[in-house]
Amino acid sequence: MKRLSLFLLSLVVAIAVSAKPFTLVIDAGHGGKDPGAVGKTLKEKDINLRVALAFGKLVEQRMPDVKVVYTRKTDVFVELNERARIANRNKADLFISIHTNASASGQSARGTETYTLGMHRAASNLEVAKRENSAIMLESNYAEKYEGFDPKSSESYIIFELMQDQYMKQSVSLAQKIQNQFRNCARRSDRGVYQAGFLVLRATSMPSCLVEVGYITNPSEEQYLGSAQAETQLSESLYNAFKKYKATQQ
Repeated sequence: MKRLSLFLLSLVVAIAVSAKPFTLVIDAGHGGKDPGAVGKTLKEKDINLRVALAFGKLVEQRMPDVKVVYTRKTDVFVELNERARIANRNKADLFISIHTNASASGQSARGTETYTLGMHRAASNLEVAKRENSAIMLESNYAEKYEGFDPKSSESYIIFELMQDQYMKQSVSLAQKIQNQFRNCARRSDRGVYQAGFLVLRATSMPSCLVEVGYITNPSEEQYLGSAQAETQLSESLYNAFKKYKATQQ
């Protein structure tokens, strides 16, 4: 009788674990007092939010077995560490941070790229990380919160070269799927998959990636990013990539 009770208890626990919904955390980069990159007419924070909400809506409508959590659903400022904490508190299975790129070359830069946490092997990757990480300077006591990390100092990024991401394989797999969908579904210029030291990815305890959906500093890209077509194409691409990724995790 005792053995039967233990068996039934183990069975109940196993069913409960298997019944846990797949949790996806969608992070719309920047927000509130942090506009992110700024174009002639648009702000990065607004583009990020529109794409994030549209992507999440598709998942909610088409995949009822997935729990969608947003780090923000309105124009509010959320600290980088808090974005990661939201994912960790919800025991997320996946974290996707959505951003819009900018370039000093302005009108010539175009297309999408997706990042995972890791070494920034190219100077351009480091510059993207510096720009996105600079949001912490809007936080109070950021030097203390981030243990002296200076988003503008190249020396601060050495730590990322020493970190071993246990989720690297899954993160890269997701990033590749996202870029494939951007290229094939949205017909966007594919700038590739890279690694760089993003603070918002550093503290997450699950596979994660950061997506740059286009260049707000390129007038034609900015016009596209502000359109309903972009919202539809980019969100559909993210949904397709997520669906393909999730299928490999079952």
